[in-house]
Amino acid sequence: MGVTNRERVGKALDLLNEGLLPFVERELKAVYADRWQEVAREGQPPERGKGRKGEKLHLDCHALLTVMWNQWNPVFSKTLGQTERSLVNELREVRNNWAHQKNFSGNDAYRALDSMERMLAAVSAEQSGEIGQMRMDLLRVQFDEQRRSEMRKASFLPTEGKPQGGLKPWREVVTPHSDVVKGTYQQAEFAADLWQVYQNEGSDEYKNPTEFFRRTFITEGLKGLLTGALLRLAGQGGNPVVELQTNFGGGKTHSMMSLWHLFSGISASELPGVEELVKEAGVPVAPRVHRAVLVGTKISPGQTHKKPDGTVVRTL
Repeated sequence: MGVTNRERVGKALDLLNEGLLPFVERELKAVYADRWQEVAREGQPPERGKGRKGEKLHLDCHALLTVMWNQWNPVFSKTLGQTERSLVNELREVRNNWAHQKNFSGNDAYRALDSMERMLAAVSAEQSGEIGQMRMDLLRVQFDEQRRSEMRKASFLPTEGKPQGGLKPWREVVTPHSDVVKGTYQQAEFAADLWQVYQNEGSDEYKNPTEFFRRTFITEGLKGLLTGALLRLAGQGGNPVVELQTNFGGGKTHSMMSLWHLFSGISASELPGVEELVKEAGVPVAPRVHRAVLVGTKISPGQTHKKPDGTVVRTL
């Protein structure tokens, strides 16, 4: 049996709780110091984990969102904006609907997951990525349902018009990718995510350098960017800093992924379209470099990283 929308929302609420808890504790402590638990208990009935003074405080999702709403002006308005305040109010309603066994339509579930992802991204919680994956999975389910519905409708529609004779089938004029032919193409995976590529996650068409360039049409703008990077790192010119300015959907993330894969250490001969670009730039081999990725929404001010040798890093 498939996962229901209510189950999806319930799991996402658990992740929301995990992601918000460190942030809420940190912000309350910054304002109220040792009194933060006392403040957090205000407005919380005993069954929500209020308990007695001195007992360990347990904040579930309902409690966290309530505290954020009640303490918005003195505490959370210092780090979050009005958009996040609206999200807190919306998610309180989502949580209440879930707790009262209300059903969630596909659109309602998608909206809830999207809002939770945005809320966690605003506080740089790593759980936002997991909820983002859940949102994409739900989108795939919706696309599949719509496709099956359209196919059923099409099977009952009569052929209209008078097609001209002798026309070639469109598949002989434009050959689609194999995933389109096989029906496995997922529109939900079309959005590029640099963080996923850095983590070696997602589909091969983005994380695998060869597959990435096989599906990438190197425009004049992208060619100029890659050529400039090659020349700069080879010590032959090129700009040290590049500012990408395009409209939404203009290819900024795709451009950064192109740079990431160009200097992946894989031979240019294995990257479709890159070998010719390297030759034109006059750089026989792409220089070996150390790459770094910085995604602002993935940085949490309170998150530490433990290295294999036990060293705890508290900075970038």
